Amino acid sequence: MPSEKQFKQELQNGRMIESTEEMTDGYKKALKQILLVSGDTELMSAPAYYDQSLNAPSLDARASCISVIQDELGHGHIAYRLLEDLGEDREELIYEREPHEFRNTYGFDQHIDNFAELVTAHGMFDRAGIVLLGDIHENTSYAPWKRALTKVSKEEQFHLRHGETWMRRLANNSEKTKQQLQGAVDWMFPIGVEWFGMPDDKKKHDDQLEYRIKGKSNDELRQDWLSRTMPLMNELDLDVPAHYDEDADEYVLEYDFPVAFDAANKEWRFDEPISWSDTIDRWRDRGPANEKYVNLIQSGTLEVEV
Repeated sequence: MPSEKQFKQELQNGRMIESTEEMTDGYKKALKQILLVSGDTELMSAPAYYDQSLNAPSLDARASCISVIQDELGHGHIAYRLLEDLGEDREELIYEREPHEFRNTYGFDQHIDNFAELVTAHGMFDRAGIVLLGDIHENTSYAPWKRALTKVSKEEQFHLRHGETWMRRLANNSEKTKQQLQGAVDWMFPIGVEWFGMPDDKKKHDDQLEYRIKGKSNDELRQDWLSRTMPLMNELDLDVPAHYDEDADEYVLEYDFPVAFDAANKEWRFDEPISWSDTIDRWRDRGPANEKYVNLIQSGTLEVEV
């Protein structure tokens, strides 16, 4: 087995990994971490989307929303199956952890309260998933995940198109539905900005980049998401606290990042900057819907066991 330095260089030069026998301990640890976040995020999106999928305004819309949930469960299964190959117990990961132990992104710890919020989640959160998993699909050194993401990427594109289609309909339908859409964007847009983690200058090192598990840094992924999200916001005349800076040739936020979030009311306090330590504490504490969503996932097995 080469040294970690040599191993990382081989990966940067294009080496692909097929099995645990080819991995260093550091590689396996970094891979497990990102797979767990991916699996938990896919899994927890299903209960987050469930209630409002049943409230979709037409049979066709309801069928599409349920299809999205089915896809997300399948995507979660892929990540957990890969974790099983790395020595983890899939049943334990899904059914034996406490709610606060799940590592899904923070957006799926929030209650989704109406159809406008549901389709905005499809349009914003699924887009964030596409940006991150698309980068992994293109650049990852872990061959089994690269192959599995071919299917995932195509299905996530369907989720995004569904979200964008309905966001356009709601924006142009009536003032009431436009206001509902704006309300959803108000709390979901900054969560999308947060989705990709700490800024690059705050990270001491990035094993996922060094092992080529992913190809782009947090800030590069965030800019990618903004570059795909902002044109839609402008098209639909939705207010968001960001704009394109021509001199910098990038999208910039109109608030100090990160800022405090009132999770109970789904309101951002843009005049209250906080530290990244505070933000990470909020993520670890989980959000107001965390227990509900985990219990919904775990309840079927618990009932069978009883």
